[in-house]
Amino acid sequence: MKILTISTLYPNNMDQKHGIFVENRLCKLREKFSEIESAVIAPVPWLPSFVKGVGGYEKFKGVSEEEVRNGIKIYHPKYIVIPKIGMLLTPFFLAFTLVMTIRRLEKKGMIFDLIDGHYFYPDGVAIAVANIFIKIPFVCTSRGTDINLIPKDYFPRKLIQYVFSKSKHMMAVCQALKDEMVAIGADEQKVTVLRNGVDVEKFKFIDENAQKKLKEKYELIGKVILSVGGLVERKGHHLIIKAITEIEDVTLIIIGDGPDLRILKRLVTDLELEERVLFTGALQQEALIEYYGLADLMVLASSREGWANVLLESMSCGTPVVATKVWGTPEVVTSIDAGILVERNIEGIRDGIVDVLNAPKTRITTRLHAEKFTWDSTSDGQFKIFQKIIENTNH
Repeated sequence: MKILTISTLYPNNMDQKHGIFVENRLCKLREKFSEIESAVIAPVPWLPSFVKGVGGYEKFKGVSEEEVRNGIKIYHPKYIVIPKIGMLLTPFFLAFTLVMTIRRLEKKGMIFDLIDGHYFYPDGVAIAVANIFIKIPFVCTSRGTDINLIPKDYFPRKLIQYVFSKSKHMMAVCQALKDEMVAIGADEQKVTVLRNGVDVEKFKFIDENAQKKLKEKYELIGKVILSVGGLVERKGHHLIIKAITEIEDVTLIIIGDGPDLRILKRLVTDLELEERVLFTGALQQEALIEYYGLADLMVLASSREGWANVLLESMSCGTPVVATKVWGTPEVVTSIDAGILVERNIEGIRDGIVDVLNAPKTRITTRLHAEKFTWDSTSDGQFKIFQKIIENTNH
């Protein structure tokens, strides 16, 4: 079984965490099914040299054209992005890049049975357009904003519906995303929910004794709360900062980077919380695991999430969560052992934090909840879908 994974969300030599959830799913599939051979096309955006001052693209300049990660060959061809009108044209520039790259690989003797696409816009649209020229059956997985936000615009919605009609099968990382896909035109029989798992060996359990030692290592006293994610409005860091103003003796650690750093730091200053709110920036996974382990609670105050991996990562380390009840999050926080769900406002978040801190769980019960979310069922589901499509194509 020869699978070609295509996604603009995939780690590279310049950003090891970019789309790591796509890489994790592929690696777990390959671990379980040794008969799978795979390669990855992970295109990176390219701006003409005369375009200056456009944020967010500088990090792609040093990405290697080819690399090997976890024994998988990764190709990083470039595709044109034009600011302001890029939302409409990007899928077509990306499709051109995919056609050229796949044809080049085919000339080298690399023939694929199936394309495994991730993210419906622009990736899924580009794959569907490329499929006009490259006759390889494809599937696509929805992961969040590609379904719960982008289809609100008329033209992208029409293109996503085109992907619905052309794909052999589709996957969603939570039931809420599947429901929305069906609501905007997907055939329910062609959509399977395959949730992300958590690597419980990587995100290791940290008991109360180890937690105490980690707090001492980082010179932290009292209760510690984490907020993990990009520094943008939809992650809700500002709401958590405001929520802790009425909670004594807690330290909030915000992990991540992004355009709102200055805004959030100004808010901390205005609320006189400089001694109680710490910013770490983005962290490598080893350091992130230590912070998960030392924390008494992690708070996720997002306005939308497909499937929030940080929730399972935190719980796998033994740390319960408070999370806003949006999209796929209620499918993760299904037990009081995991934590609690709240409304996305200051009062709800504040009360949720107080409730969990006043009635702490044993860390082992939180860990046991996370262990229910292994990758096994997801890998089994993927393999069955891929196998059926390939068999039907060959007959």
